[in-house]
Parts: sequence; C-alpha cells; structure tokens
Amino acid sequence: MQAELADYGDDTLTPRQGEVLDAVLELLVEGGDAVTMNAVARRASCSKETLYKWFGDRDGLLTATVRWQASKVRAGEYDRQRLDATALRESLERFAVNWLKVISSQSSIALNRVAIGHAGSSKSNLGAILLANGRFALGARLKPVLEAGRAAGLLSFDDSEAVFRTFFGLIGRDVQIRLLLGDGLAMTETEMKSDAALATRQFFALYGASQVPVKAG
Repeated sequence: MQAELADYGDDTLTPRQGEVLDAVLELLVEGGDAVTMNAVARRASCSKETLYKWFGDRDGLLTATVRWQASKVRAGEYDRQRLDATALRESLERFAVNWLKVISSQSSIALNRVAIGHAGSSKSNLGAILLANGRFALGARLKPVLEAGRAAGLLSFDDSEAVFRTFFGLIGRDVQIRLLLGDGLAMTETEMKSDAALATRQFFALYGASQVPVKAG
C-alpha cells in the first residue's frame, strides 16, 4: 500500500519547531511584514540563535512555514497496483477539500498578500518560496496520483503538468482571488466537500478514460 504522499519535510519537525512556525503564521496574519527573526523569537519565546540553528536565515524560516502549510494538502491513500475508480475519486476529492481549507485560512491569505506585495521588488524572496514549496510542491504531490490513474486506465491525458493545472483550476475557480481581494467569502466544510466533488466530476468528464462512477450531488 502506498501511503499518503511525501510531506516535504514537515515530518521531521519537532512539536517545538511546529510552535515556532505557528508563531510565524500568527505574525503574518497580524502584520504581514512584521515577520522578522526578532519578532518570531519574541512571539515563540525562543532565542534568535535557536531560530538560526533550526531554519538558517529568514528565508529558511519562511520556507519551512510555507511547507508547514502545504503539508496539509494531501491526497488519500491508494494502492497503485490495484487502483480503482472509487479510490481515485476519493483521493482527488480529499486533495481538493484540503487545498480549499488551506487557501481559505487567514494565515494562507496573509502569506499570499505579503508575497504579492513584494513581487517585483527586492524586499524578500517570499514569492519564489511560495511557488517552489506551495504550488509546485503540490503539483509534484498530486501528479503521481494522476499518473497512477492513467496507468490503471481510468484517466486519459498526455501531459501531467497540464492535467494538474486543469484540476487545480476546477477546484479553486475564483475562490483564492476573491479572498485575497478582501471578499468576505466564508465556506463551510460541507460547501468545500460539495465543491470538491463537483470539481472531481468535471475533471472526470474532461479526462476520464472510461465510465467512472462518482457520488451523486
């Protein structure tokens, strides 16, 4: 059985390091640019020396924070050798729900707003960090599931990057941009599950290689 896909390093974090990264997220929500090594050390009640030892510099700390967030977006468990339509659908829906939960969180909105504000400037490398450890890492995490679906004869596509981008777009629609622009959009878990199921049905309509059963509703 192939278990949940790799967590890109979050499994090596200690509980104390996790508390530090939570402190970074709190500071981002409160003030965005207020995330300095001094501020994090004060909020997390630890020394700057400890931060440097654990994470390197500020970019290293931000990278770990983004990975900490991205690790929450996972596909379900599946057996590559015996993958069926139900397991594939459930894996894709779980990934979609988890991603909607992350992008609608206040910490994720704050991270993205700061990165956008710094884009094209020399203030920080947060944009590149978010792309490498967020969007691109998620693609690397889900593509093996999609490729396993193709190998099992459930999906038909040529380019795994293109098909991932399509699924990503079906899930997110305009949700993230509305949140970033201050729309008071509030999604319940039931609504997220409904949206995830809809996106998965639409995805199978585009790329299903055979009649793939999906949940009603």
